[in-house]
Amino acid sequence: MLDIQIIRDTPDVVDMLLARRGLDPVSGHILSLDETRRAAITHAQGLQAERNAVSKQIGQAKGQGDEALAQQLMDQVGSLKVSLQEAEEAERRADEAIREALSVIPNMPLEDVPEGQDETANIELRQVGSVMRQDGPQHFEIGEKLGLMDFETAGQISGARFVVLRGDLARLERALGNFMLDLHCQEFGYEEIAPPLLVRDQTLFGTGQLPKFADDQFRTQDGFWLIPTAEVPLTNLVREQIIAAERLPLRFAAFTPCFRSEAGAAGRDTRGMIRQHQFSKVEMVSLVAAEDGLEELERMTSCAEAVLQRLGLAYRVMTLCTGDMGFSARKTYDLEVWLPGQQAYREISSCSYCGDFQARRMNARYRHDGEKQTRFLHSLNGSGLAVGRTMVAVLENYSQDDGSVVIPDALQPYMGGQTKIDGTAL
Repeated sequence: MLDIQIIRDTPDVVDMLLARRGLDPVSGHILSLDETRRAAITHAQGLQAERNAVSKQIGQAKGQGDEALAQQLMDQVGSLKVSLQEAEEAERRADEAIREALSVIPNMPLEDVPEGQDETANIELRQVGSVMRQDGPQHFEIGEKLGLMDFETAGQISGARFVVLRGDLARLERALGNFMLDLHCQEFGYEEIAPPLLVRDQTLFGTGQLPKFADDQFRTQDGFWLIPTAEVPLTNLVREQIIAAERLPLRFAAFTPCFRSEAGAAGRDTRGMIRQHQFSKVEMVSLVAAEDGLEELERMTSCAEAVLQRLGLAYRVMTLCTGDMGFSARKTYDLEVWLPGQQAYREISSCSYCGDFQARRMNARYRHDGEKQTRFLHSLNGSGLAVGRTMVAVLENYSQDDGSVVIPDALQPYMGGQTKIDGTAL
């Protein structure tokens, strides 16, 4: 959520930065709501002060034996009480109106983020690694030929955009997640977390999925939401807390299922595991002091890159343009891995710096020792990596002419020393 004080102080700057995202000016509407709220607060405070003054006069009148005046004053207090309740309700409505208006405005991009409407305006920063093969079968062709990837049965059980993995591919998915989690937690200093997969409205609001993106989520009948990413519970670990600055940075990682409705994705990646309703992901979240946010973004991105490097997969790093960034992000790097089956680079990780945008929604703050003032935390999140898409990349890049798949060296300890998947270990 944007800082209302920044909108008050620099409305033109706010509108200019949001215009880079393609938004119409918002500061005029927000400031009008803010003026209404301030007027409501002033009116309520005035009534309260008048009520206190009249109440004091009641005691004085009774002390002087003037019961008629005392009764008149008590009647006046009764009337003021009703007016004050009405004023407090008007103040509450004004607060809610400005909160609702701010809740659907995306974060302001940093000035060095390229401007553009969609992914065609993203800028490539670098390519890393050597492409092992330029073309080849797609992952679903490989998996189905091995007899270990079953979309038909998944469709009968759950419908489209689900898969059943069997045998070595089920084990490969687990191996990938464990490898990533061990790398981030044992080498890069993230704390492993096993978070809830069901969360409340306020939790999704805190990270920016609600209220604007409710259609992208799955909701249970009793009001819980299935997490679209572990970013949601991990970031909310500090909600409504004041963290000692000396404890920062906080770095969390989790290997969880994720659930997305893929609203608006009709016709996109309809075959295979690229875009599914349920998938596994290792997620990284960092919570840092304000001055450390951009440095942490570079660090987090390098941690995600390390996964691809150790798997020997070629990839490129992209800076997302203003129109392709997520709602809560100020700056985002995407990692795109080479998929020979598609003869294209495809997204496998997004690492985003959100500034204090999410912390304001969660009321998550930090304070330096000896200081009274608190500041909002700055949050970052990144995929480290999407496990299903990493499996896609491994299958397509390591597939052999005989239909088998070589297991990358880094994964072999997690596969019991197995070096190849050939469909025989069912």
